[in-house]
Amino acid sequence: MSAHFDIVIVGSGAGGASLAQRLAPTGKSILILERGEHLPREAENWDSRAVFIEHRYRTTDRWYDKNGHPFTPNSYYWVGGNTTFYGAALMRLRKGDFEETQHAGGVSPAWPIRLSDLAPYYDEAERLWQVHGQRGDDPTENGDEPPYAYPAVHHDPGVAELKGHWEAQGWKPFSLPLGVKLDQDHPVTSTCIKCKTCGGYPCLLRAKCDARTLAIEPILNATNVTLLPGRKAMRLETDPTGRNVTEVVCQTEHGEERWSGDIVVVAAGAANTAALLLQSASAAHPNGLANGSDQVGRNYMFHTLTAMVSLTARAAQVEFPKTLAVNDFYWRDPRGGFDKPMGHIQLLEYMSGQTLEGQVSDWLPPALVPSALANAAAARMLSMLVISEDLPLPDNRVRVTPDGRLHLDYEHNNLEGHERLVKTLAESLAGFVDQAHPISQHHFQLDSLLPLYGTAHQSGTVRFGAEPQSSVLDPWCKAHELDNLYVVDTSFFVSSAQVNPTLTTVANAMRVGDHLIERLGAKVAAA
Repeated sequence: MSAHFDIVIVGSGAGGASLAQRLAPTGKSILILERGEHLPREAENWDSRAVFIEHRYRTTDRWYDKNGHPFTPNSYYWVGGNTTFYGAALMRLRKGDFEETQHAGGVSPAWPIRLSDLAPYYDEAERLWQVHGQRGDDPTENGDEPPYAYPAVHHDPGVAELKGHWEAQGWKPFSLPLGVKLDQDHPVTSTCIKCKTCGGYPCLLRAKCDARTLAIEPILNATNVTLLPGRKAMRLETDPTGRNVTEVVCQTEHGEERWSGDIVVVAAGAANTAALLLQSASAAHPNGLANGSDQVGRNYMFHTLTAMVSLTARAAQVEFPKTLAVNDFYWRDPRGGFDKPMGHIQLLEYMSGQTLEGQVSDWLPPALVPSALANAAAARMLSMLVISEDLPLPDNRVRVTPDGRLHLDYEHNNLEGHERLVKTLAESLAGFVDQAHPISQHHFQLDSLLPLYGTAHQSGTVRFGAEPQSSVLDPWCKAHELDNLYVVDTSFFVSSAQVNPTLTTVANAMRVGDHLIERLGAKVAAA
């Protein structure tokens, strides 16, 4: 096998896989380097004990917080990346998310592109990833989006009751857009069966629309695409001028490997992409590759997240609850009194008793949680997630120590709107549930429930922008300081917005893919 390719892509998650899929029809030689292996298709895929208590698929890497305390990130290194385990919520950023926005805790900066630049790619990504939804019900929609190609997922009875409860309060709950291979008119032959093992699990039926099933597997047999798992990129080396990446140096079980490409694209995840660039310091780039602006690793964001766990006296009629969302408070409190963004609410996946045991296992051994009690609680529980924007701060950053340890220096911010929304949600449940309890996910500390969400939705560490002094990438996601280096994971985000980032990552990778097709003078073969 030749060690040189037209395009080398580091990482096979949403960004890397979507870019490879976009470029595959050109016939250009493409190499995808993935640190993980192919996820085994086995009964444990749907085993809550294996997934949540034994952490069968989660990384064993140790990262370190700002105080030097170690923790295990809630990350998964397999072909397809973290999307194999995500909850399949696929939402567009809103028009205002691309513009400068004043929050209670500071300013969310403008992006160098606008919604109109991504809109056609959002349209295409929603069709490709089989997003099920209903236009017109979300009050924050732009209004010119085409109808979803797939109908919204039906609400279970317990969720339908909650929807009516919120509507009686004047709220406008809407169907959460979900990427699942679901045929509701023909349930006998539908790939998706709306089971209790979706978010947090790899899908045994491959019914979840993720990077593995939607982007990687369809191109594996292409003669110009090579996927090499078990290759962890350790550093990028450049020519003496520092303008071109010449080699990607990988660690494998057999030793070091080196690969080269005319174009090199990094899509290893916001923390790991930043770490890779920092570890690639050289005489031409003494502060880290592409880091003349000193922005590599800075502006780390992950959504401010609080789970609201509600208990009812009787068992809830819910098996697939993650079908409902609320955006009434996305930009302000419509009741008055607070004119800054608050956030987004969506229902979470079904949680079994063992799921609950696993979520607290880092600080409370599962043996101390009676299974009967956990199962009884799960049967009477609805879980909701409040997502608010985490603002980009220069001192919230990824660092790599000389011995190769990855540190996340992080202080949470912009909490006022989030805390108001958590309180509003709790108050809204009065009369619907017997009790509600918020579980906050604010800190990188050992006493937090980090495994519940932890490093989910990370972004911003290699942000793009028009000015090289304040950004790492240009608006096409090419490094300002290099001629052949691109980044297409969530690292490029300027702000975190208030919704799940996957659809935006896919759409942007398609956009960058079209740019590269033009740059390379390639032609796309007819389908």
